[in-house]
Amino acid sequence: MSAQGRNGDEGVTARAPTASTLGTPMITQYQQLKAAHPDALLFFRMGDFYELFFEDAIEAAPLLDIALTRRGRHLGQDIPMCGVPAHNAEPYIAKLIRRGRKVAICEQVEDPEEARKRPGRKLLERAVVRIVTPGTLTEDGLLEARRHNYLLALAFAQRTWGAAWVDISTGDFCTEPTEPRRIPALLARLEPGELLLAEPLLNTPEVVTALGEFRDRVTPLRAEAFGLEAARARLCACFAVATVESFGSFSDAELAAAGALVDYLELTQKGSLPRLARPRRIAPKTLLEMDPATRRNLELTRSLSGDPGTSLLAVLDRTRTAAGARLLAERLMAPSCDLETIRTRLDRIQAFVDDPALRAHVRSELSRVPDLERALARLSLGRGGPRDLAAIREGLGTARSLAARLATAAPAVAALAAEIPDLEELRLRLAQFLVDEPPLHARDGGLVRPGADPELDQERSLRDEGHRHLAELEARYRAETGIASLKIRHNQVLGWFVEVPQSQLAKVPKSFGLRQSMAGASRFGTPELSELAHKIATAAENALAIELRIFEELRAQVVQAAEALARTAAVLAELDVASALAELAHTRRWSRPHLDDEPRIRIKGGRHPVVEAALEAKHVPFVANDLELGPKDRLWLVTGPNMAGKSTFLRQCALILVLAQMGSFVPAEEAEIGLVDRIFSRVGASDDLARGRSTFMVEMVETATILNQAGPRSFVILDEIGRGTATWDGLSLAWAVLEHLHDVNRCLGLFATHFHELTALAARLPALSNHTVKVKEWQGEVIFLHEVIKGAADRSYGIHVARLAGLPLSVVRRAEQLLRLLEASEPRSPTARLAEDLPLFAAAAARFVDRDPPPPPEPSPLEKLLAEIDPDELSPKAALELVYRLKELLGRCS
Repeated sequence: MSAQGRNGDEGVTARAPTASTLGTPMITQYQQLKAAHPDALLFFRMGDFYELFFEDAIEAAPLLDIALTRRGRHLGQDIPMCGVPAHNAEPYIAKLIRRGRKVAICEQVEDPEEARKRPGRKLLERAVVRIVTPGTLTEDGLLEARRHNYLLALAFAQRTWGAAWVDISTGDFCTEPTEPRRIPALLARLEPGELLLAEPLLNTPEVVTALGEFRDRVTPLRAEAFGLEAARARLCACFAVATVESFGSFSDAELAAAGALVDYLELTQKGSLPRLARPRRIAPKTLLEMDPATRRNLELTRSLSGDPGTSLLAVLDRTRTAAGARLLAERLMAPSCDLETIRTRLDRIQAFVDDPALRAHVRSELSRVPDLERALARLSLGRGGPRDLAAIREGLGTARSLAARLATAAPAVAALAAEIPDLEELRLRLAQFLVDEPPLHARDGGLVRPGADPELDQERSLRDEGHRHLAELEARYRAETGIASLKIRHNQVLGWFVEVPQSQLAKVPKSFGLRQSMAGASRFGTPELSELAHKIATAAENALAIELRIFEELRAQVVQAAEALARTAAVLAELDVASALAELAHTRRWSRPHLDDEPRIRIKGGRHPVVEAALEAKHVPFVANDLELGPKDRLWLVTGPNMAGKSTFLRQCALILVLAQMGSFVPAEEAEIGLVDRIFSRVGASDDLARGRSTFMVEMVETATILNQAGPRSFVILDEIGRGTATWDGLSLAWAVLEHLHDVNRCLGLFATHFHELTALAARLPALSNHTVKVKEWQGEVIFLHEVIKGAADRSYGIHVARLAGLPLSVVRRAEQLLRLLEASEPRSPTARLAEDLPLFAAAAARFVDRDPPPPPEPSPLEKLLAEIDPDELSPKAALELVYRLKELLGRCS
């Protein structure tokens, strides 16, 4: 884009800024504003354009794909500059925000007419009215409609950590206590657009490590921004309360983080705070935790390749509103651990499943609901337009209709609908004044319905039908004077006047004032004509002023009802999610899960929701499988061929738990699920080359996280641990991990492997059982049946899969030959002997706790005895005697 077509100061016409418009005073003004906002690109308003100068222009031009020009001079150098049209700046700002930049919007805050009245140079006053950052977006063009955009702050106070986050486009405001090792899971759950952190904390290695991929989204702030007393004062002022205790019980760190958020919003919005809900605290252990690796491996919101279209959310999302879609994604990312909350959500879905006609009606009504939350946020910030008011009007109309229709529905839905506030008076006022399809901007006019305001109707009539009014006055003057040839005319010198032929001057009333005499006629003026002419000349300006006044009055009424409107939007989103999940349950044959606090999982006919949907599109049936875990059978060791479906089975079981605890029906015939507090997944292969991690290193890091954090209420899925290294190293690691899960973590879980030697452990580990994926060999071919059954596989059929993948036939045949040679020459597996030699009791596994382990205690008599034993020196008789001695000691210890 060239720099042509810009308006500058001092009445400069539409042309490129020149040396005069880019003189020293303006550059000084620019540099002062830029110095106050050094970390943002300054959009400097000049007439119809936003201009960028100096380093900002050099940086922004290639990012925006616009021309960089050089005009004027400063300190002997040409001034680099580029610009974008002010009326279409949003796409350019969006590009910069996506590149991680911040944009300071500098507007002309003085009327050019007022500037001309001042003596000296007529330089317009300018001020930065807003700083646009990735976490403070409100415009639809800058946001994704169906996902939240969070601004998150982390704080450390009184030796504790706290987090607070807000979405200013909806008003959501939450806090949560945390700690460094839980920060990665928190960030993965919320995926904030921007992260606020005190500068000193960025020098802390554990914090830098915890931030991970979100390190690039950090905005460092002065430590003073997180001051506790200042935070209390900011929160009290923001919500007009005397004490923050009125919100509930918050830790000092949570308050510090929340206060920093409010301070940052005041800074970026230049004192114009958005409407914020009162802070809501997320108590510890109320949400199902999943670390970043688990979320990635389960493909909750995007596939491993980064495609959101093949994720679980894509299958789930049948919502009709943007707010409903955001709520659905929020629940998927943060399933609940509260039974009452989950059962309430399931009851609502059940009500819509049981009443198809009601479900269809609600979904049809909701399809007309605009995004009330974001419209309200823009109006509260003064950035909204007439269409945002129309969105409020339409949303309130639908809410009123649904409240009446759902009053007689099932109790779970009727109770929810009863929470819709009565805002009929506001809706009627909006309907009275707003046209059906208002313009985008209030300044465009045409937003008020004809007949709504008599004064506006009069001004519009003068503006649009001025000539008719003049013709009516002319006709009246003719009738009153009897001068048939009297005319009302206009020229640039006299303006509007009454013209009478010289032959008719005797009939002219004395109230007509002579303005000009000519040979054939005379021209007169009248007070009435002057008044009418003035009204016609100012009618357009007056009409727009009236419309702007009405718009501000309506906006103020909407903002005054903000809390009730926010509650209305929340209820509509709840209804949208419940009816959408009911529609999904009906069409996909999903069932209602039974949840309780028992440490067990029983799934009958479970299916992978994403894979099933993909197969259904190809008219291929999905093979369902069962799962039953409990205190006596906590771990399944799953073996089977490549491509048989082990990974799919592992993931589907984890996804069913996620769906159940988010309050959804599940893809299974039946499901009985004891609440789990965490889900861990180590599935698939990936590397992290940017951080110097190989595929195997990533696997070990993720496995270490599981072994260090999983507890008895956790659910773990592990797929092919140890495959990324040498065979015996990998087998040894897989063996040790499996023992640790069984003896120390004592969690529920699934462990898939190609190390068939591990199946021998089922004889030694009482809560471990062997399962395999069934295959059938027929005429030299292998048929994958995808059915999980009890038992163990003895082959992996890797060469068969290689043949299917298209390896050259010579390679496949050579591999078969080598496999026969290896199988024939292999003596009795050393792992089988090792399994037989395992002592009945593992040596001194530290008791698992969800914190740093305490110093080791004094060894017990049982531990001392085990430490003295050399298993290789024990005879069968001595081993049997040892068992009795161990049992005797165990009885004493208990």
